[in-house]
Amino acid sequence: MIPVTKPYLPNRERLDRYIDGIYERAWLTNNGELVKELTKRLESYLSVENLLLVANGTLALQIAYRALGISGHVEPTEAITTPFTFVATASSLKWEGIEPIFVDINQNTWCLDPTLIEAAITPNTKAIVPVHVFGNACEVEKIDNIARKHQLKVIYDASHAFGVNYKGESLLKHGDAATLSFHATKLFHTGEGGAIIFKRKEDLERAKKMINFGITGPEVIEGLGINAKMNELQAAMGLAVLDEIDQNLSARKEIWTEYKEILKGLVKFQDNSMNSTKNYSYFPAVFKSKEVANKVLNILMENNIHPRRYFYPSLETLTYVTDNNRKIVSHGIANKILCLPIYPGLKIDTVKESIYKAIKHINQEKK
Repeated sequence: MIPVTKPYLPNRERLDRYIDGIYERAWLTNNGELVKELTKRLESYLSVENLLLVANGTLALQIAYRALGISGHVEPTEAITTPFTFVATASSLKWEGIEPIFVDINQNTWCLDPTLIEAAITPNTKAIVPVHVFGNACEVEKIDNIARKHQLKVIYDASHAFGVNYKGESLLKHGDAATLSFHATKLFHTGEGGAIIFKRKEDLERAKKMINFGITGPEVIEGLGINAKMNELQAAMGLAVLDEIDQNLSARKEIWTEYKEILKGLVKFQDNSMNSTKNYSYFPAVFKSKEVANKVLNILMENNIHPRRYFYPSLETLTYVTDNNRKIVSHGIANKILCLPIYPGLKIDTVKESIYKAIKHINQEKK
């Protein structure tokens, strides 16, 4: 089977060396040596400060909201966000008692459209939660300016944006916080895991307490907390994956570039920000219609190739949100998009012979 992606598995001997250290120290969690090492190495690799490792990317969002003082459990609270994203962006808000208010996306970049934000702001709006979709940078200056004008917090869901630079600096430096997912299928992963990059150190220190039950000493509990810590085995996987990140990126870039060349004229591509780099995590393609996308999906699956409908459905259709107004652009793209397989080890011949031929055949059939 050819899935949409595969977890990157680092050299076993390299991983075992990290795990051997865990056995020697007999320290499995609670800010162990490997979590400390991974924190420092990621801050260096990503050129950021105030990075906090957590157990998964959804908790990263939830802790970021709490650390920045955004919670709907005291008074009605809303956050403006995008409907074109993985469900956790919206569900993490709802779980924290924050109502997601959806703003439509730009039809070319597929990121939240900043020209629509101000019209959606109400007295209950406390934050903006944009997503760097498929690693494509949002219009960060415009969003940050709106947030300052209206005194709103900005939490960027940067789950897809690992290693992406914007105007020569890490994209993760924008906003009051940016969150990362280190799920097994991500470019960089720890099996499960995530991180938060805070703009201010005081927010980082507040979050550190939160992820450890609010405990700050053997007999000291300073406030409400939860267990969101990354463990040493997750950190071991992360360190081994980080050791090989360059070869992972190189393999993905080769496949991404091949798709871009052979599918020209057959599908619509995402318009990538001219000011940002790419990390080649995904290869999304938008087809002429929902019917064409479904035909391509079915033909490929019959041949044991499994693209995914990322992101479907458009999240304003969720039953548990109050903002159910149809977002035309997001809804249209969600119905016509497929993310095609991309991962190290995928053969270029498979891309050419199976995937390209199926897409070309369906496009010719429609004519």
